[in-house]
Amino acid sequence: MKRTLFLFLAICSSFAINAQIATPQPSPAAKVMQVVGLTDVTLDYSRPAMRGRTVFGNLVPFDKMWRTGANKNSIVTFSNDVKVGGKALKAGSYAIFTIPGEAVWEVNFYTDTENWGTPQSWDASKVAAVIKVDPSKITEKVESFTMAITAITGDGANLEITWENTKVAIPFTVPTDAAVSSAIDKVLAGPSADDYYAAAVYYLEADKDIAKAKTWMDKAMAMTEKPAFYQLRKQSLIYAKAGDKKGAIDLAKKSLAASEAAGNADYVKMNKDSLKEWGAK
Repeated sequence: MKRTLFLFLAICSSFAINAQIATPQPSPAAKVMQVVGLTDVTLDYSRPAMRGRTVFGNLVPFDKMWRTGANKNSIVTFSNDVKVGGKALKAGSYAIFTIPGEAVWEVNFYTDTENWGTPQSWDASKVAAVIKVDPSKITEKVESFTMAITAITGDGANLEITWENTKVAIPFTVPTDAAVSSAIDKVLAGPSADDYYAAAVYYLEADKDIAKAKTWMDKAMAMTEKPAFYQLRKQSLIYAKAGDKKGAIDLAKKSLAASEAAGNADYVKMNKDSLKEWGAK
């Protein structure tokens, strides 16, 4: 009995040791990171190998949904909204499921990325975009399934799939021009209200040129449709430090009224204390 128990424990220990030994995976994981224009594009997928097998039409049947790789579904992530094959796709991560065909491939961008293989139950509402592309034949065989970002320009690229003697290029465009144009317009239009406000507050708190702080704060508030109680509070402090007590008192009263309306007791007290300090009537 003791000998049997010893053998059982020895076998269990052997399995425990073996479970800690790392071995190569038959379909190793891969990650591709690429900047296209101003958009970060990431591919996460696994790479099965041919190993002497016929892939398309055999290992991967034609006209059937495929996980597009091995293990967990392949995933593409876009940091900005893009267009894939001319169809809008929001920023985010998508599982890539394909239906390979001899003449046409259907490519589905699926919002549920947590699938081991294809979904057990296909949900059409989770298909963010679906496009059809023509495969092409390549002369040199590709042993391991490969996904890549190719044909990169400032405005787009191809999400490329190659395996065996087949290549599929899925074109997508990125909003580079819109982003750059918006940035140009913003910079050339001059500082925003937030920019002037931040600069004024910094100058106040860093004890720098208070006259500049007052000028910038006035510009910020002139550009703000309805200044908040905390903004009026900062403006009043700048006015007081600049020696304009009357202006400071007027602003503190406005901040007090706005603070009371907002139910902010801290600012109510701070404004009342300042008004008393500045000799308000």
